[in-house]
Amino acid sequence: MDFLRLNQSNLPDIAARLSCPRYDRDAVKTGIVHIGVGGFHRSHQAYYIHQLLEKHKAVNWGICGIGLREADRKINDTLEVQNCLYTLLTQHPNGTVDSQVIGSLTAFILAVDHPAMAIDKMAHPDTRIVSLTITEGGYNFNPSTGEFDFDNPAIQHELEHPDQPKTVFGFLAAALQKRREKGLPAFTILSCDNIQHNGAVARKMLLAFVQKQNASLAEWIEMEVRFPNTMVDRITPVTTATEIRYLKEKYNIQDDWPVVCEPFIQWVIEDNFSNGRPPLEKLGVQFVPDVTPYEKMKIRLLNAGHSVLGIPGAIHGHPTIDACMQDSVFATFMRKFMDKEATPVLGAIQGIDLAAYKDSLEERFANPNIKDALSRICSESSAKLPKFLIPTLLENLANEGSIKYGTFILAAWCYYSDRGVDISNTPIKIIDERKEELHQHAKRYKQDNLSFLRISDIFGRLLEHERFQKEYTKVLAAIYAEPDVRKHMKEIGQID
Repeated sequence: MDFLRLNQSNLPDIAARLSCPRYDRDAVKTGIVHIGVGGFHRSHQAYYIHQLLEKHKAVNWGICGIGLREADRKINDTLEVQNCLYTLLTQHPNGTVDSQVIGSLTAFILAVDHPAMAIDKMAHPDTRIVSLTITEGGYNFNPSTGEFDFDNPAIQHELEHPDQPKTVFGFLAAALQKRREKGLPAFTILSCDNIQHNGAVARKMLLAFVQKQNASLAEWIEMEVRFPNTMVDRITPVTTATEIRYLKEKYNIQDDWPVVCEPFIQWVIEDNFSNGRPPLEKLGVQFVPDVTPYEKMKIRLLNAGHSVLGIPGAIHGHPTIDACMQDSVFATFMRKFMDKEATPVLGAIQGIDLAAYKDSLEERFANPNIKDALSRICSESSAKLPKFLIPTLLENLANEGSIKYGTFILAAWCYYSDRGVDISNTPIKIIDERKEELHQHAKRYKQDNLSFLRISDIFGRLLEHERFQKEYTKVLAAIYAEPDVRKHMKEIGQID
């Protein structure tokens, strides 16, 4: 069977089958250059801009994507064939799927092949924002010190050869230098990564790099470039063959890389821009003076909630987050963690009903059509838990609050890192840069029941607290004696 290829010329025919852009894509100017075009960017920022173009004719805010890595070649090739169009599949809990073609991404540059073109695009007068989804690793800081990693060979190359950029820092510096030379205003650098104070992190890392490469440019950046902090949220699982097949079977359309997401979407942005911004408040985006309370809420509830389900869920043999939520013991345990340990250290958050927010998280996690694999949820736990879970434990230790739920998760993580199998002895897919280090510490449990916690840059000062030590050693011994984590969760949460 011949399928209708998703591209610009086929849009009139495709529009008869599903929602397509009604705006003139040729009339859209690139106001935003985005580095790191993955699934999340396409379900979140690009979706918001698509809505802005569709409903408010904001034609100065189209997006040009940039891929800095060889690994971006696949998305480049896909978007090239599809004229940067893709289908967004919004999966509702009741089984309905909203399918729409998104048109806000109007160009893509593979900087590996065309570095000068990427720099020129960022330096173009129309570009007013350069946004980022480069993952935590893209910010190139040493996780133990939080300082910029100058030992990175790519960074060393860029310091010696400013005209041959390889990383985001080399490209940003080159583009900002061009703007400075031409007398153009600086663009805003807008991080959309899921890290606390993402704008402040982007600023600190870029300035550290540029101060060594070009001190006078660093002074200009310090004065002229704004780095708003943001909080972003929309669960976006990895695209699978199922979504590609769905579009073929349902609509007879060939889209090589659609994106699947949940209905919920949120974006909170510090209102601090160098050179104007799109009117995203018309779509419900919150512009606030300080993003910190919203970041903390999301990280301590949503992100920590994922780990609270995911680590014991993997040991129990649950494959996905929604499978965990279908298990009443897991669902109840997570809600008790949120209510008894996370919420007491959050405080009031303007415009947010925390009880309703937690209710919405339960509904989102339970969505049976968002098959978010626990291997993804638990990936890089060594980077996640020091931010998502351990600060809650430390605050509750300081406040004499409950610690039993969070402590159980850390003990379960030790067992998970040591044994690497579920209760039926099936290997767990563990994705973590520090997997071997975690395993080596965890497996010494019998000689030293606190061995796992002695990775100081992960666990910080937890070992200084006798109350935590007692709770941890008690629950760790129980898990090793009986790996039925579900049974222990019932006992800890007093769940029937």
